[in-house]
Parts: sequence; C-alpha cells; structure tokens
Amino acid sequence: MGQMINILHGLKPAMLMVVVQVVFAGVNVLYKVAANDGMSLRIIVAYRFIFASAVMIPLALIVERKRPKLTWTVLIQAFFCGLLGGSLSQNLYIESMMLTSVTFVSAMSNLIPATTFIIAITIGLEKLAFGTMAGRAKVMGTLIGIGGAMLLTFYKGVPVNMGSTHVDLLRHGSHGAAAASAPASSHSSSTHHLLGALLALGGCFTYALWLNIQAKMSEKYPCYYSSTALICIMGAIQATIFALCTEKDKSQWKLGWNIRLLTVAYTGILASGLMYSLLSWCVRMKGPLYASVFSPLLLILLALAGSLFLEEKLHLGSVIGAVLIVIGLYLVLWGKGKEMNKMNRLVPSIASSGNGPIEIIVASSEVNTSLNNNNNSVVAVKDSPKE
Repeated sequence: MGQMINILHGLKPAMLMVVVQVVFAGVNVLYKVAANDGMSLRIIVAYRFIFASAVMIPLALIVERKRPKLTWTVLIQAFFCGLLGGSLSQNLYIESMMLTSVTFVSAMSNLIPATTFIIAITIGLEKLAFGTMAGRAKVMGTLIGIGGAMLLTFYKGVPVNMGSTHVDLLRHGSHGAAAASAPASSHSSSTHHLLGALLALGGCFTYALWLNIQAKMSEKYPCYYSSTALICIMGAIQATIFALCTEKDKSQWKLGWNIRLLTVAYTGILASGLMYSLLSWCVRMKGPLYASVFSPLLLILLALAGSLFLEEKLHLGSVIGAVLIVIGLYLVLWGKGKEMNKMNRLVPSIASSGNGPIEIIVASSEVNTSLNNNNNSVVAVKDSPKE
C-alpha cells in the first residue's frame, strides 16, 4: 500500500499537467463557442485579463509579502510583457482561431520554442553552438517545425474521419456578430486560411519576444506572482483600451448568466488563475522543460474536441504538419535539456571554488506554454560556507 502511495505521489506532477492541458483545451473550445454566440473577440480578451488580474493581485499580495522596489525599468518591461505576451498575442491567437480552427492554432503554437530560439540568437541571449549535439538538435528542430508549419498551411490532403458525436456546439449560435460569422462562413477559403496562418505565426513571434523580455524582467524583479500580476494588469489595460476603440456596440460588454460569462470567468479565473498556480508548482518541482513536454497533449485534445463537438474537418496535411511540428518541438526541448544538464553539472564546481557566498541565477526563456499561461522560471542557487 505504501509503495502504491509513493507511486501515485510521484505521478502527481504528471496528473496535474494533464489536468492543465484539459483546462486549456476547454479555453479554446469556449473561445470558439462564445465568438459564435456573437461576443466580440476583443472584448473576450479584455475580460479575460480583467478577471485574471482580479485573481493574481490578491494572490501576489498574500504569497509575496516582501518584494523588491518597483522601478520604472520594471514597469516598462511589464508594459511590453503585457503587450507581447498578453493583449497582442491573445488577440492574434483568437482571430487566427476564428479564421482557421482550434486544432490549427494549437499546432502552430508549438512553434514558440523554435521561434524563441531564433529570437534569442538574434539578440544574443543564445549561442548557435552548431558544433555540439545539443546545438544541432535545436537547429534541426527549428527547421523541422518551420517545415511542418508550412505543410500545415499550404497542404490539405484527404479528409481524416475521426468519427462524430453529432453534437455541434456552434450550430446554435443565434445571431453571430461579424467578427464570428465572417470567418465561419469562409472557413474553407484559402485566403482566410493563409491570413489565419500569418496571424498564428505573428502570435508565436510576439509570445517568443515576451519570453525573452520576461527573462530580463525576472532578473530585476524575481517575484513570480507579483510580476505576473503586473503583466495581467498591463494586459487588461491595453486590451480594454483596444476593445473600447474598436468595438462600438456597448451592449457587447454586458455579461449575463450565459456562455459569455462562463467563457471569461473560465479563461480568466480558472485558466489564468488556478491553472497558473498548478503550472508554477510543476515548474518549481520538475523544471520548465518538464511542463513543455505536455504541450502536444493539448493538440491531441483539441483535434478530438474540434472533430467531435465543433464539426471541424481534419485533413491529412494537418496531421502530417502537426506531427512534424511536435517532432521539431521535442528536438528543441531535448537540445535545451542537454545544455541545462551541462550547466547544472558546472554549478557545483563553480560554487565550491570560492569561500564566500555565491549566488547563481539561471533564467530559462525557451518554454512552451498554452497561449493562456506564463511558464518562465527563475532558479536561484546559493552556497554559503559552513560554520
């Protein structure tokens, strides 16, 4: 009995990560259903960050009572993090979903580690290191992922029948605002599909930029919950201003006891609040790469949900492209994992060579998350002389 309990305790992070991916799949489905109900996409994003701020602010105040002084540099970094990792990336993501499908945008989001790697090399945070096995794996993974994205975008192939429950959650959209009805009516249009692909790539690019800026911000303000609360506040302000400027129908802001309230409460409180806490716990216990390994599970769940409940057509090109993207993802993560293991082996020898206290900060910015959470981690290792 005790051995069984130990096994279950060891599986706890894996089980929690599965729960996280299931919740994220629900976010994508609710996005689609709420938009089909006629809710403005921009208002969905604004409400999400408003609800997320309402959760993260008290959580940060309770958990992190002692925090560094808030400087203008940190505020500027939080502003760009809220823009690139919040309001802008989420608006690009949800617009792309309406033009394509939940499966398509989920597959494209797996390009985030490869995109982050390219940006990190460009701005000098990473070295190519093509002479090492880890460096070659990251380069090959990036190229394979890009090839999979191109196949996913430009080749459809024969339809893949995954069965049907004859339950179409989009069938009962009563009026459908232009933001939802136009993409739905032209879902099969190659023009809209290409535009959706470009928006998804734009979302990956902005999210990857956010990861790199977040790594810099964590060095100056190493408070996990407080920094996320700041980012949520900035994202809420930006998304609300954008929605007010672009959405003229004031009735869109009304929330009743319907799918609209469920969507914004679920995405803001559950996905960005509770699931964020679970993710941070898993990252702290197992590391950021462990959390990243579960991201393809979201793709599988959304492929099933889209086919069974949203009547989305799955094609051979989408399957092959998604498989290539996942292979590229794991190659990049494997290469990064090898580099991190090598770095960790160097830490004890560095720490033992001095007599005074040593503090080493290791910041990882190549982390893939659902476009709904922040998986960046900062690990501080201290070694003090024995008394």
